[in-house]
Amino acid sequence: VDELRFMARMVNATKAEAYRQSFDRGLAYVLKAQYANGGWPQFFPLRKGYYDRITFNDGAMVRVLEFIREVGRDDRYGFVDAKIREACLQAFDRGIACILKCQIVIDGQPTVWCAQHDEKTFAPAKARSYELPSFSGSESVGIVRLLMSLDNPSTEVRASVEGAVAWFEAHRVKGQRLETTKTLLGGKDLVMAPDPAAPDLWARFYDLKTGQPYVCDRDGIPKPKLADIGHERRNGYSWFGEYARDLLAKDYPAWKKGPR
Repeated sequence: VDELRFMARMVNATKAEAYRQSFDRGLAYVLKAQYANGGWPQFFPLRKGYYDRITFNDGAMVRVLEFIREVGRDDRYGFVDAKIREACLQAFDRGIACILKCQIVIDGQPTVWCAQHDEKTFAPAKARSYELPSFSGSESVGIVRLLMSLDNPSTEVRASVEGAVAWFEAHRVKGQRLETTKTLLGGKDLVMAPDPAAPDLWARFYDLKTGQPYVCDRDGIPKPKLADIGHERRNGYSWFGEYARDLLAKDYPAWKKGPR
């Protein structure tokens, strides 16, 4: 999508047909990749495996939705055919509907999302061996921000945001600080150290049954502590972070005060 944004700038700056054709091909690809249910897979054309899942991992689907909304309504895309721009807005609406269907509901209460969901059932789904079906403390932040950006949000969207925010509030990891230490061989290692003054963290993954944070090695076995997994995965993945800090401290309060 960033390449398409750049191509749109080239169209506006030069009026060259080659850039316009390039943009049109790229946008057609993006729209064709969308499932009828509104989701986007990780790869297109489709391939068998987790690549076909509705993919929120690393902000993938959110970034696509933000882009097609821009195409549908921003002046910089005025060179795009009006019917195509309308198709982008319709695709955006289908994407939002898909997001609401994917939200994990526990005892009637909306919570957050998994990093990827089954493209047919919308259920939380597995990706790589250490990316198990779970509540996502990271990808869900971007989804909530997208929902909060909607004009005149529906009752369902407002309930979705409120439910996710309540979940983030209840699942803070307190009193733990991420630190990088030196190993005996001079390398680096990431550790969790007790610290009552540490800023709140959120885990990348939370167990769907217990709601507790976990980490996971390539063997696919969830473990409760960062120290429980090997050096390679411990230091090669974002397991904890201040993911929801600004969402709760700034974005959500501003959304509550704004016109809805």
